[in-house]
Amino acid sequence: LIENGEVKGYNPGLIVLLVIGGLLLLFLVGNYVLYIYAQKNLPPKKKKPVSKKKMKRERLKQGVSAPGE
Repeated sequence: LIENGEVKGYNPGLIVLLVIGGLLLLFLVGNYVLYIYAQKNLPPKKKKPVSKKKMKRERLKQGVSAPGE
């Protein structure tokens, strides 16, 4: 029988929790750093050109006749 009930070493559940927590924290911090880097160094996205059909529809909504009509 074991008379002394002391646990030697670290709790394995705590080790797993710390490892997963550390990896998650590293992932989030890495993503944040990459996001900040991209905001500073990458050029802004180009907007898609608006199709003529959409422009015509918008002008009709505003009450301006499209050219050529």
